Amino acid sequence: MPRLEIAADGFRLDDQPFRIVSGALHYFRVHPEQWADRLRKARLLGLNTVETYVPWNLHAPRRGEFRWDAGLDLPGFLDLAAAEGLHVLLRPGPYICAEWEGGGLPSWLLTDDDIALRSRDPRFLAAVDGYLAALLPPLLPYLGSNGGPVVAVQLENEYGAFGDDAGYLTELAALLHRHGVDVPLFTCDQPGDLARGGLDGVLATANFGSRAAEGLARLREHQPSGPLMCAEFWIGWFDRWGGIHHRRDVRAAAAELDTLLAAGASVNIYMFHGGTNFGFTNGANDKGTYRPTATSYDYDALLDEAGDPTPKYAAFREVLARHTPVPAEPVPAPAPKADYGTVELTHVAGLLEQADALGAAVGAERPLGLEELGEPFGFVLHETELTAPGPVLLCAEQVRDRAQVFVDGQPVGVLERENHEHALAFIAPRAGARLAVLVENQGRVNYGQGLHDRKGLLGRVTVNGREPGAWRSRALSLESLDALAFGPADTPAVGPTFHRGWFEVDTPRDTFLAPDGWTKGLAWINGFALGRYWSRGPQSTLYVPGPVLRPGRNEVTVLELHASATGGVRLRDTPDLGVTEE
Repeated sequence: MPRLEIAADGFRLDDQPFRIVSGALHYFRVHPEQWADRLRKARLLGLNTVETYVPWNLHAPRRGEFRWDAGLDLPGFLDLAAAEGLHVLLRPGPYICAEWEGGGLPSWLLTDDDIALRSRDPRFLAAVDGYLAALLPPLLPYLGSNGGPVVAVQLENEYGAFGDDAGYLTELAALLHRHGVDVPLFTCDQPGDLARGGLDGVLATANFGSRAAEGLARLREHQPSGPLMCAEFWIGWFDRWGGIHHRRDVRAAAAELDTLLAAGASVNIYMFHGGTNFGFTNGANDKGTYRPTATSYDYDALLDEAGDPTPKYAAFREVLARHTPVPAEPVPAPAPKADYGTVELTHVAGLLEQADALGAAVGAERPLGLEELGEPFGFVLHETELTAPGPVLLCAEQVRDRAQVFVDGQPVGVLERENHEHALAFIAPRAGARLAVLVENQGRVNYGQGLHDRKGLLGRVTVNGREPGAWRSRALSLESLDALAFGPADTPAVGPTFHRGWFEVDTPRDTFLAPDGWTKGLAWINGFALGRYWSRGPQSTLYVPGPVLRPGRNEVTVLELHASATGGVRLRDTPDLGVTEE
């Protein structure tokens, strides 16, 4: 593919004027067997480019590890994009935001209490150097300079909303160049942050979702010449637990796109297809109150969470056709969905009873955080003994993020970071009773100054005003459930419990798991982690990609953290992402 050039009057490709018409599609939020389908629909919309972030923390979940397997096969994704004739904007961070766990920064960075993230801290830059040394060599053949689809690479991400150290951006640019990136770099910031987040000699782009003319004017004021580009044209928004499901008026969004294109600007539609925060990968925000992001990243995008074109897809295609060539091929019809009915969950395994099978306990004088235990995601279980019977006041300086408290296996209460809770009173039945505190990492903060977001019971933890002095902590990553021993569900479960059942499939198709009547937890099908559910909503179903299923017998596992429902779970053919303001 030809090489992209940045000229005073705009982009040029193969020495011809070129407008980037892109859509955001994060490979890590889509099942890899569905990548080709989503990329084809991007081309049929009229896009000539797709954009993707790279999540450092998913590729390198532990220090010294780097993964390219399964859904992290970025070279495979780039091959498929090239096969559709699509260019690629690559956004490797190191920080990506994206409503993604920790903004893509790996949790093992947080083992240094005082590390300054997104800075010239030598420890941070050394880690970034190692990340790029692992990431970039396999990707160099995909750069436009080598005939590949990647025409430009983003430098950091909305840095102006975080800091203003041009020296840090200079160091990052030098690292990218040293590791072989020779295509144009660009930065992106909201219009009010352009001066703080830019770097001399690097193309600045702006992020906005409305008032397009004003946003482009601010960009031109900051950057008098060169291409005008909106690198994130927000056409929807993300959802948080306990909130509404966001939707944006189709006509208003299409009108803003028309304004942007009529001005001659390039665009990256955020999101073309949002996908799903599978497993434990959702992020969170904390602007005084902690708010975890939901599992669905539908984003009210042009393709819905299951990859089907929405009315917004048709409206945007009509707008694009006024400004750029659009393929004459018809828009694909929605893919068939399956209703597999109710799956009875007939077998159980208690989490507390089988904690030894899920993670090794480490002794210490205080509770150890998830990062200290070497695991990025999941839960941490803290245990100690109560020395006397009677009233107990448990106090924790910081609860990160949701702590369920048990005495001899019986639930006695919950402490939630979201509600600013730090103390819980209960009765100890005997001397030597086992106190267990199961803390869920509900997602690390992905935006702002709260990125140093360690998990577990942090700071001083006391029982009746005294620190116990002897704790056992274990990380429960739940990457594999193979070690669990399931038995028949003869009696109602007490406390966090894995529930398992089986169902038959003739033809694997997309479906939606509805944990009706359940409270809070996670679900897996055939070992694939679908993500979290929570009765507080907004979403009440979890998307199940068709490739997760197989002809014949399939397995459903649900970890219910509280009281389980009767009647199993339903696999239905329609989603429910919750109520909106409409």
